[in-house]
Amino acid sequence: MIHSTAIIHPGAKVDPTVTVGPYAVIDEHVEVGAHCRIGPHVHLTGIAIIGEHNRFHAGCVIGDEPQDLKYHGEPTRLRIGAHNVFREHVTVHRSNKTAEDTVIGSHNFLMAHSHVGHNTRLGDYVILANGALLGGHVSVDDRAFISGNCLVHQFVRVGTLALMQGGSAISKDLPPFTIARGDNGIAGLNTIGLRRAGMTAEQRLELRKAYHLLFRSGQNIRAAAAAARERFTSRTVMTMLDFVASAKRGVCVDHDAGGAEKESED
Repeated sequence: MIHSTAIIHPGAKVDPTVTVGPYAVIDEHVEVGAHCRIGPHVHLTGIAIIGEHNRFHAGCVIGDEPQDLKYHGEPTRLRIGAHNVFREHVTVHRSNKTAEDTVIGSHNFLMAHSHVGHNTRLGDYVILANGALLGGHVSVDDRAFISGNCLVHQFVRVGTLALMQGGSAISKDLPPFTIARGDNGIAGLNTIGLRRAGMTAEQRLELRKAYHLLFRSGQNIRAAAAAARERFTSRTVMTMLDFVASAKRGVCVDHDAGGAEKESED
C-alpha cells in the first residue's frame, strides 16, 4: 500500500488502508484518514487533519505555509473532510494564525492547478475548475461552481449554488444562486444549477422575481432588499437577502440592469 520510495515521517498518523504512491512525502504533523489515495510526488505537510476517502493526484502540495508576509512560523492548521478529489498540482495552504484554520469540507472537486489560499473555507460539493485561484480568507458555500481560470480576491464570499463563468474575476461578494460574468458582474441566475439541486419551478420563479427586484430594478441595493423582504417569504429568497445584507465588501452587480432576461426557464 506504500511505495518504497515514499517518505513518511514516523510521527505522521496514516491509516493502514491508505495508498501512498512513489516519491510522496508525508510530514510529521499530518493525519490521514482511512482509504485515502495519495499519488506520486504529493507533499502533505504542516498540521493537516485529513478525513476519509480523499484522493490526491500527482504533484499536489497540501498544507504548506501561507503566502503571507505576516506569517512567522506559527503552528497553524488545515482541516479536510471526506470524499474530496484534488487533481494534479493543486495547492492548499494552511492558515496564517492559530485562532483560525483553513477548512475544506467534503465531496469537493478541485481540478488541476487550482489554488486555495490561507484561511479559506470551502463548504461541501464545491467545484474548482482548472486554474481557479482563491485568495486568502475566501468563503465558498455549498455547491458553488468556480470555472477555469477564475480569480477570487481575498476576503470575498461566494454564495451557495453560485457559478462563475470561465475567466471571470470578483473582488466583491457573489450572491447565492447567481452567475458571475467578467469583473464583478453578474448575469442572472444559475438556473441549471438550481434545477440540479432539486428546486421546483415555483421556487425558481420566485428567485427570478427577487433577482430582478434586487439587481435590475434600478433601485439602491439596500432599498431593493428592504422591498424584497416585504414581498417575499421563501427560505431561498431569504438566503439571498441575508447574504446581501451581511456583505462587507459590497456585492457583484448586474451590468445589464433593466435588460432582457438571460436565463432559460421552463
